[in-house]
Amino acid sequence: QVQLAESGGGLVQPGDSLRLSCADSGFTSDYYAIAWFRQAPGKERVGVSCYRHSDHSTYYADSVKGRFTTSRDVGKNTVYLQMTNLKPEDTAVYYCAALSFRGRCSAATMSESNRFGSWGQGTQVTVSS
Repeated sequence: QVQLAESGGGLVQPGDSLRLSCADSGFTSDYYAIAWFRQAPGKERVGVSCYRHSDHSTYYADSVKGRFTTSRDVGKNTVYLQMTNLKPEDTAVYYCAALSFRGRCSAATMSESNRFGSWGQGTQVTVSS
């Protein structure tokens, strides 16, 4: 059973950087993706980034492209979301989620959050002056 646990959230000022971590365990195949989603108060959950394990490829939502970077430390079984130039509109609870599949990360993949079978507990990111 895949298990995920996020950490690294907090309160930062606009323009600051923050790195979220998603520690994972339980994968039995190399064909999976780990995505980061976020949900702001009163809004729907949306995907912001996706990491495909088999070829280390990534995909980003337009709203974070150029500011957020996702990567994986294989030795630590951890996927990171490095966030730079944070804006108040980035305020949300951030979740990592895993999907076992052979496809590619894409906007379509991240739009189907119900396909992701494993989720972390979430970590709050607040961007405010």
